Amino acid sequence: MNKNQIEGTIKKTAGKIQQKVGEATGSNSQQVKGAGKQMEGRFQKSVGDAEQKIDDATKKALNKP
Repeated sequence: MNKNQIEGTIKKTAGKIQQKVGEATGSNSQQVKGAGKQMEGRFQKSVGDAEQKIDDATKKALNKP
């Protein structure tokens, strides 16, 4: 895993927690912020996934005889 994959996963999880806390306390702003953080985390993880695929493909191409 690369940095973006890890950080994205952490943001997504933190956003889910923030949203649930907002639901439990009745805070609409915390729910919205949590949902936004989840989306940001998903996007960052997707970027990390793409980077990983490019890295893997490059390594594979360089190792071909």
